[in-house]
Amino acid sequence: MLKGFREFVFRGNVVDLAVAVVIGAAFGAIVTALVKDLITPLIAAIFGKPDFSAITFTINNSKFLIGDLINSVVSFFLIAVAIYFLIVVPMNAIQSRFAKPAAPAAPTTKECPECLSTIPLAARRCAHCTVVLNR
Repeated sequence: MLKGFREFVFRGNVVDLAVAVVIGAAFGAIVTALVKDLITPLIAAIFGKPDFSAITFTINNSKFLIGDLINSVVSFFLIAVAIYFLIVVPMNAIQSRFAKPAAPAAPTTKECPECLSTIPLAARRCAHCTVVLNR
């Protein structure tokens, strides 16, 4: 039983996933700080106060704090934009720069020497002019 557990833990996928979670948590803190400390104050400088937590409405003496929801949505959007432009776009550019070009596909057709029509490679006779083809 312990041998199976050891094999499971030391399999590449589990270790890779554990590293990804730890790195993701650390990176999440960096992105959250970037949004909270740089991007949100920039928006506040341009558009006014960015805190929507004071927005509420009341129905039958029940208070709905819709401003907190708006703050969370705006924060999520800003984090998603920051991740996209600071991580995804540069990584795609790096991957495309170092990617090997795809090998051209093997031809599946050839031209008839008599009528120049396109015919399958395995054809022995042209379907258009009925000339016998040499392999």
